[in-house]
Amino acid sequence: MSRNGSVAELDAVVARVASAREVLGPDRDVAVDCHGRFTLATARRLAPLLEPLHPFFIEEPVVPENSHMIGHMVEATTIPIATGERLYSRQEFLPVLQAGIAIAQPDLSHAGGISEVRRIAALAETFDVVLAPHCPLGPLALASCLQVGFATPNYLIQEQSIGIHYNTGAEVLDYVADTAPLKFVDGSFERLTGPGLGIEIDEAAVRKASAGWERWQNPVWRHADGSVAEW
Repeated sequence: MSRNGSVAELDAVVARVASAREVLGPDRDVAVDCHGRFTLATARRLAPLLEPLHPFFIEEPVVPENSHMIGHMVEATTIPIATGERLYSRQEFLPVLQAGIAIAQPDLSHAGGISEVRRIAALAETFDVVLAPHCPLGPLALASCLQVGFATPNYLIQEQSIGIHYNTGAEVLDYVADTAPLKFVDGSFERLTGPGLGIEIDEAAVRKASAGWERWQNPVWRHADGSVAEW
């Protein structure tokens, strides 16, 4: 998808969301993650096309560096706007909350851990905004998110990556001694009741993984003309 999307590209996005909506039906939700890859103008063009499909939310319609413009996106659509995985403090969340976002998505691994995200959640509550923590990492990050969720009245939903394709060779549950606390029950996690964060890390598995560790770099994604794109 180019930043200034063509008619064909916009139609392709709508078609994919329509396919998901058809499969999921009216009782389940589908969200659309732009990950800041569009210009504001393109995101504003896309949103009205998606409204008949009733997405759960549109995530990161602009890059976090352009958060000062996200209010224009809020005004352009009835679809709830979500952002926050790359905002790192209450101070960075305040402007987007004031701009009218509906869903705050702090990442506990980036935004100061449990203490700061609880403060972000409390600030979001004063704007009638719900919390959906970003969680692409391992079991400690997930357990931390869940502990915040269980103590947060304006909690909405928890992102998680158990079984997702990019975890091949490093699955979240590979690093816990007992997977039962992170088992899904009717599509949800039950309250963690163990000591600490509620899970026990398999230290032997972590040491084994660290022995073969290689320096990881974010993949480089490019547009058709070769220019560097937003990953």
